[in-house]
Parts: sequence; structure tokens; C-alpha cells
Amino acid sequence: MSVAELRGRIREVPDFPRTGINFKDATPLMADPHAFRAAVDRLRDLVRGAEAGGAGRATHVVAPEARGFIFGAALAREISAGFVPARKPGKLPGETNFAEYELEYGLDQLHTHIDAFGPGDVVVICDDLIATGGTAAAVGDMVSTSGAAILAFVFVMELTFLDGRRALGRFDAPILSVIPLEA
Repeated sequence: MSVAELRGRIREVPDFPRTGINFKDATPLMADPHAFRAAVDRLRDLVRGAEAGGAGRATHVVAPEARGFIFGAALAREISAGFVPARKPGKLPGETNFAEYELEYGLDQLHTHIDAFGPGDVVVICDDLIATGGTAAAVGDMVSTSGAAILAFVFVMELTFLDGRRALGRFDAPILSVIPLEA
């Protein structure tokens, strides 16, 4: 399935979650088994390309809630890696690492279990969408402070006009996306 066909499965919802935002809804893509499979295959191929670049084999996929879980878990299975959820505060039992990130209306946090990954691990950070890059950067901070290496950041969709790649520039890892989207 081509990128254009995948893009055609993305629904735009005007004024959601608030006025002026045109939400990119991937649920039609996920509901189509052929499109979902094609998107995950493309993510897998992006990771395999990063691995071939000499950075090592991915040991874990880390994905933020909630839509990132869907693609991240599927990707982890495809590349035979562990899956680590990055959750909102209070959602994980036990000791956690966390990173704060800015939202347009304040601060939020993401947490992972403290023993989820560490030195010697090679991590792929996966989400459904990169917009401003704040969420992915928070996950990148947690991975970096753990001593694990970041193999790549991979996204199903990229809102190219928001330049989220700038927020990830401090990490020495490729930033890869399947479906570039304009304003």
C-alpha cells in the first residue's frame, strides 16, 4: 500500500480537541487491516534501515500512551523487541523514571518503570504522530538518562509544518516517519 493510500486513511477532524486544531485521526487507518499492516510494515522497515546503519539491533520499543501503544506494540512484535509503555503519572505500579514536557496549556509527565531498559539496551521510540516533538523528547530524555541508546524515533504521521524534529535534534538518532502531512 502506497504512502498516498495510507494518507487517504487519515481522517481530519476540524476543531478537535479545541477550536483551531485540525486533529489527524488514524483510527480509520487502524480499522483497515491492510492499511494497519502496511503502516506497521513501513515502521519495521524504517527500524531495520536504522539497524543496518550500524547502531545495533533494537532491544526495546518505547511508546507513549495512548495511540503510541497501538503502533509501538505491533512494531515491537515485528522486530522481536520488548515493549515498554510510557504512561501518565499514577498509571504504573512500582518505582518509575519520569520526564516532564510542555503542553500548550501547561506541563505533563510520562513515566516508565525504572528497570524497563538501561545500559546496553537499544531503544526505538515510536508514536502515532510527531507534532511539536515534546512528547517524543520526554521519552528520549528518559531513555538517555537510563543509559540506554536511542536507535531511532519512528512515527506513523508527521505534521511537517510544526517542525517537531527541532525538539529531537539534541538526540543523536534518526527521526523517521511514514506519512508526512502538511497543514
